[in-house]
Amino acid sequence: MENGLGKYIEDGNGKVTRVIRVGTRKSQLARIQTDSVAEKLKDLYPEVHTEIVAMATTGDKILDTALSKIGEKSLFTKELENALERNEVDLVVHSLKDLPTTLPLGFTIGAVLKRENPHDAVVLHPKNAGKTLHTLPEKSVIGTSSLRRAAQLKKRFPHLEFKDIRGNLNTRLKKLDEKDDFSAIILAAAGLRRMGWESRVSQLLGPEDCMYAVGQGALAVEVRARDRDILDMVSVLHDPETVLRCVAERAFLRHLEGGCSVPVAVHTEIKDSQLYMTGAVFSLDGSDSIKETMQTSLVMDTQEEEGSSDDPQHVGITARNVCSRDQASAEKLGVDLACLLLSKGAREILTVARQLNDAR
Repeated sequence: MENGLGKYIEDGNGKVTRVIRVGTRKSQLARIQTDSVAEKLKDLYPEVHTEIVAMATTGDKILDTALSKIGEKSLFTKELENALERNEVDLVVHSLKDLPTTLPLGFTIGAVLKRENPHDAVVLHPKNAGKTLHTLPEKSVIGTSSLRRAAQLKKRFPHLEFKDIRGNLNTRLKKLDEKDDFSAIILAAAGLRRMGWESRVSQLLGPEDCMYAVGQGALAVEVRARDRDILDMVSVLHDPETVLRCVAERAFLRHLEGGCSVPVAVHTEIKDSQLYMTGAVFSLDGSDSIKETMQTSLVMDTQEEEGSSDDPQHVGITARNVCSRDQASAEKLGVDLACLLLSKGAREILTVARQLNDAR
């Protein structure tokens, strides 16, 4: 049965249980990620029943075009957000890197879970076992659908060639293993780990080779901002360090007005109550780039003020249990770093990258 507050089920003994409907993409990785969040909610709230609602998104359906060419900011999120808006689901689990830095009105990210390894990984064709990007033969073809990865790796490994590869993780690995089109493909290490395919990682790419995408490796739970009970429920899933790093990263990307159609990369870490952030923009071939690092001090105070009714958002994230001063500092760091890059010519690099990408 349903009422204005959601869906409920009644067992044979007359006991009524709240059902939390969790929206997700249909891919195996998306389901694994969503199931992990649902399990955490069940552990925290045994009295609540979760129901998974899987659907295909635009990004899942258009597989013959590079992501950067489709020109839609919400490729993997729009259909899920439509279901959230229609009250067909109560929350949605996303890879945070898929979520635009500006969310539709009325939505917020109610939880950012502890980040997996955010770095990219090299997966080699079986015939190249034991090699690295450095030792692959001249003109070896590397598959990646990411302008960010290609721009950085073209500069670092000029002897390699790069070609688009689309599809979910399973599809891309199949294309690599069963054909001779690619010598290797570049994938997010986090996805491989969640799928249980860590053994396929031939090489992890550190920041000196390839900085990662904004939000990469983190899971986000998107909810309706007005649903305070759902917001309360999911907010305990927040990982404070991940929240602060991702607030800085998202603020950086938003201020640059970047997206998947331009090569923007980041690297963040928290050490000794300092949040360090490196951000970079690249031309499509990697020959032109601007990279800078900044830092800010954090209070790391977990005794946050209680009872606040306004629930401030920082780049679309509502994190009640994370020090609001630190969130503001992290957001300012991202904006300041973006301003520094823009003052050094980042806008020109990104404008040319967009134009060249549109013309391809």
